[in-house]
Amino acid sequence: MNNDWFECKVRYDKTMETGLLKKTTETYIVEALSFTEAERRFIEEMTPYISGEFTITDIKRARLAEIFESSNAAADRWFKAKIAYITLDETTGAEKRSAQQVLVQATDFRDSVTNLDNAMKGTLGDWVIMTITETAVMDVFYYKQAEKPMQEK
Repeated sequence: MNNDWFECKVRYDKTMETGLLKKTTETYIVEALSFTEAERRFIEEMTPYISGEFTITDIKRARLAEIFESSNAAADRWFKAKIAYITLDETTGAEKRSAQQVLVQATDFRDSVTNLDNAMKGTLGDWVIMTITETAVMDVFYYKQAEKPMQEK
């Protein structure tokens, strides 16, 4: 089963610490098979956390090869890293780079580099970090296979 990552944006009235309501737009990543499923799953995930009405303002494919979570409970930010795998063309000897984007959970920029290095330790080939930027992603919702009721015979 090949799931994709979708970036979903939601707009709702958030209660601030002062008690005032403020229109807020937040970004989340959802693992799903299709746009329709991503929307359905996103609504299911968000409904318990948002009181009142909310609107899904955007859903688009997030071109992510991998997501690396942190075991640190204080890691509350998500960083998008563009990495390049380096291969050599044996006939010409030229270096070839294949870029991919990954999402890394961390507390800050330095921690994101450390977490990415740790996550990529088992990689057999050479790779380099091309860019790392902090994102507006609030959370990631992984695919959960729906339980099928047992059928009686």
